[in-house]
Amino acid sequence: MTESIQPKHFQTLVVGAGPAGIAAATSAAEAGSRVGLLDDNPDLGGQIWRTQLGKSGPDVSHGGGAEHWRNRLLASSVTRLQGWSVFDHPEPQTLRAERHEAAADFSYDQLILATGARERFLPFPGWTLPNVMGVGAIQAMVKGGLPVRGKRIVIAGSGPLLLAVAATLQTAGAVVVCIAEQASLASLAPFALSLITDPAKILQGLRYKAATIDVPFHTSSWPLEARGTDRVTSVLLSLQGRTEEIRCDYLACAFHLVPNTELPALLGCRIEHGVAAQAAVVIDELQRTSAPNIFCAGEPTGIGGLELSLLEGEIAGLAAAGQSDKARRLLPKRKSMSRFAARLAKAFTLRSELKTLPTDATIVCRCEDVTFGRLRSHPSWRAAKLHTRCGMGPCQGRVCGAATSFLLGWNADSVRPPMFPALISSLTSTEKSTAPPNSD
Repeated sequence: MTESIQPKHFQTLVVGAGPAGIAAATSAAEAGSRVGLLDDNPDLGGQIWRTQLGKSGPDVSHGGGAEHWRNRLLASSVTRLQGWSVFDHPEPQTLRAERHEAAADFSYDQLILATGARERFLPFPGWTLPNVMGVGAIQAMVKGGLPVRGKRIVIAGSGPLLLAVAATLQTAGAVVVCIAEQASLASLAPFALSLITDPAKILQGLRYKAATIDVPFHTSSWPLEARGTDRVTSVLLSLQGRTEEIRCDYLACAFHLVPNTELPALLGCRIEHGVAAQAAVVIDELQRTSAPNIFCAGEPTGIGGLELSLLEGEIAGLAAAGQSDKARRLLPKRKSMSRFAARLAKAFTLRSELKTLPTDATIVCRCEDVTFGRLRSHPSWRAAKLHTRCGMGPCQGRVCGAATSFLLGWNADSVRPPMFPALISSLTSTEKSTAPPNSD
């Protein structure tokens, strides 16, 4: 829905326009709620359904449903507020967001957080060299027009995303030299066998494998060092116990995903730390958090994949709109999908050897140039921040926080606004500003 002026108050406000957010906003609107969908990207779909440059439709390489949910959303009464970054909550049931040089307050009766996940980066010597980037980052850049035809790319880290991105890069004409997955074959085999009851995931996996049939896939393998001067030119890999240097133009590396729990934490939602100190928002059966009138859906509640994110979005949207009975009918299906999420977490658990990758000279906090040697002399995240400024740069600990959580067992003890860099005028504004017209 496009209006001359967007309303600033909604019965249901959804933050995040990835699959979970789209499903939540659509379900709530179809149940009769006045819904606003707020996202910092200029288009719908989040990272997983990001539209590729030169193509009209969303990316469906990670799973179907994109067109179905997008069409339902566009046909609904949902007010889309795209390009807005939430950085504060100035008062109860109100979020403050910024777009370009404008700030606006959005108030709500019910709030659904669908803030997704980000890649986990683990530092190793040379990881700050140009052309060393995240697996999802290189996929996004290729979708945005980065030319990779003929470029040699090594993919390393952990998680199903490695194979999916390899397929995208192969389609774009890149030469994917190899995939180095840190998980062992003993961990992956039971996970693969468990998919036999899920034909859709088997078909998806077969598509990935067909697109990467000529790419060597190494288990129990990981990067030891990225080498080069002004950019990466080779990577030293540990390949099932042996060491090999491989020439490359790009190294795409990420160790699975980390839930984006900063906004839920800022709003007082209870967060728990599970396997490998993985943070997740605590919810009840209807996706309600511990904070009043706030729901959470998708990856912030635990990494579970596309289908689970969509289902959790539906449940949250219906419950927020007062359709709890209808939402409860989806609970048996969610229970089944949650078992897949548990198997996923077990299969791709990070191995302890990865904690030995950084040397004392390896930079961990890229924003503030803080090395591992400086960090490990401190007992906690808070102490390290006070003495080294680790986590106090523009990313606000989103990269180094996940790394130190795994490497040193640290967890952030608080989240403070602004969550993202913001203009001083936005931080000091006391006016109830009205959002400008939708940019769609």
